[in-house]
Amino acid sequence: MTFKRLLIPLLVFAIAALTLLTTLLLILPDAQQSAGKVPIGGPFRLTSQEGKPFTDENLKGKPFVVFFGFTHCPEVCPTTLYDLTQDMAALGKDAENLQAAFITVDPTRDTPELMKTYLSSFDPRIVGLTGTEEEVAAAAKAYKIYYRKVPTEGSDYTMDHSATLFLMDSKGEFYGTSNFQEPEETRRGKLRQLVKNG
Repeated sequence: MTFKRLLIPLLVFAIAALTLLTTLLLILPDAQQSAGKVPIGGPFRLTSQEGKPFTDENLKGKPFVVFFGFTHCPEVCPTTLYDLTQDMAALGKDAENLQAAFITVDPTRDTPELMKTYLSSFDPRIVGLTGTEEEVAAAAKAYKIYYRKVPTEGSDYTMDHSATLFLMDSKGEFYGTSNFQEPEETRRGKLRQLVKNG
């Protein structure tokens, strides 16, 4: 008897809850659910390959790509920069509305002069950025990238780091990512969309 008394109110409650849920889903089918802005990117203060101060503000106004790496990188960095150079060439005139920055994770070795020499092999629109250890760490933190020094033979070292291309809109807001392992068509499609959406 007690079970039957509890069962009826529970069934009524379940039917009411289901009705309410169904009504809400029918009334609000087009309501957007926003997770908000992704907190990637932000202010930084570095030095360009020309030896001049360079901040995130220098990139705003046009969509841009940010890549962290280093000039002594044996494979990933030159491959990524080569692909970016080819991708920008494939965009044709659209690439005039795109900027790119290569930020070192090895400021001890990557002086402005070395960055300039290294980047002379790639698209001239890719600007090389370096700075103090603290300035580079602040930029890396803003972009949520990982990097660390890895000792090698003798007193030499290499750098382990994230290999992501960050796609940023003209306001400096995170738009998406790309990387050298993606097919060419995918990378170029993302860049075209970035330029189109500004």
